[in-house]
Amino acid sequence: MMTSRIWGLGFGIWVLALAVGSAQTLGDIAKREESRRKQVKTPGKVYTNEDLRGRDAGAPAPSPASEASSPNAVQPQAPAAGAQAKDADKAATEDPKKTEAYWKDRLTKARGDLDRAKTFADALQSRINALTTDFAARSDPAQRAQIGNDRQKAVAELDRVKKEIEANTKAIADIQEEARKTGVPAGWVR
Repeated sequence: MMTSRIWGLGFGIWVLALAVGSAQTLGDIAKREESRRKQVKTPGKVYTNEDLRGRDAGAPAPSPASEASSPNAVQPQAPAAGAQAKDADKAATEDPKKTEAYWKDRLTKARGDLDRAKTFADALQSRINALTTDFAARSDPAQRAQIGNDRQKAVAELDRVKKEIEANTKAIADIQEEARKTGVPAGWVR
């Protein structure tokens, strides 16, 4: 038993020595990466939104090999800084009222309507619960009838508010979809 512990301890020390002896330092790795980067002559192709928008939506994109081998192929230029800002300005000049503020205000209003409807639905549900409890606690038929009528009105109002919540949720999705289709930056409608 003692011999197996000694062998186990010896094996553990051997593995540790092997790991320490073959370990690379961070400096070695950095030097190798620096020399690798010096050997690379041309950087890889960087695709931007401009590259993607420039193509027809229905036509498949040609492979990079076929583009490079084509004699009339135009090599893509790197987009200028602020290309997204230019796209946003272009969208704003097409319809001056549809700026970032326009989209954010529209979405904020729709979300506010949704929040109000949800709060009202919660309040109605609380009222329905209280009326149900009150209805069960009453023994007078006239009082029970009045409470039952009030409860039915609250249930009908809750159904109306639930439809309003669905409509507001759909309105938010429609605004976001409209913005996506018109090419509005996604950050404007978040």
